[in-house]
Amino acid sequence: MDFALIITLLTLASGVVWLLDKLWLRRRRQARVEAGQADSDAPSRPVEYATSFFPLLLLVLVFRSFLFEPFKIPSGSMLPTLLIGDFIVVSKYSYGLRLPVLNTKILETGEPERGDVFVFRYPDDPGINYIKRVIGLPGDTVTYRDKMLFVNGEAVEQTIVGPWIGEGVNRNRPGTRPQQRVEQLGEVDHEILIHPGRRAGRAQSWTVPEGHYFAMGDNRDASLDSRAWGFVPEQNLVGKAIRIWMHWDCGRGFCVDFSRIGDRIE
Repeated sequence: MDFALIITLLTLASGVVWLLDKLWLRRRRQARVEAGQADSDAPSRPVEYATSFFPLLLLVLVFRSFLFEPFKIPSGSMLPTLLIGDFIVVSKYSYGLRLPVLNTKILETGEPERGDVFVFRYPDDPGINYIKRVIGLPGDTVTYRDKMLFVNGEAVEQTIVGPWIGEGVNRNRPGTRPQQRVEQLGEVDHEILIHPGRRAGRAQSWTVPEGHYFAMGDNRDASLDSRAWGFVPEQNLVGKAIRIWMHWDCGRGFCVDFSRIGDRIE
């Protein structure tokens, strides 16, 4: 279900009725009352509903399209930064203001920076939203070798924190022993998960073309990202993830984890 399309169509439809009522329908009703053809100038039920809901729909459309939009984290690809069950807020204006549905940029406000956690429309299916971390900017050369990142030939430093256990739906699968590390990506220190027991695979390098970004999940051995499907086009950007506003996981016993509410996403 394309919520952006639905809310846009509802806003347009109610807006047309609201405008018609302002310019023509209201005068017509008043004229019928004055001519004795009607007892009241009250609008019909559909017109009343449309004119009442239009301001609210317009407010929701503007807020969601140009300011902030909520998202739910459905998978563990961004563990340990984001957990399954996190509800996050995404800043829609961080990477430019775009028209709803058309996604056409109308105002430049900024660009992704290395280390940002960002939401984008999946290049192979734009109807699906993905969330990953910006690893490579246009022109960068990104190498992944032996579970280590290299950006433009320089190793991205990692520091081992210890084993990762997890809780509730985010608990490790039996037999797995992921390791939590802190990675310093430019000016951003963030946590990642590495599974030392899994094969590293062959070393790979990518050069990011202009107008594109290289994205990876923080759960490095369990993330479908740019290593598999390529680069994120600039026109697919949705916004920057900034805060967690709710965490819901009934597998922990008590569904709401209040300790994560309001946490900044680094």
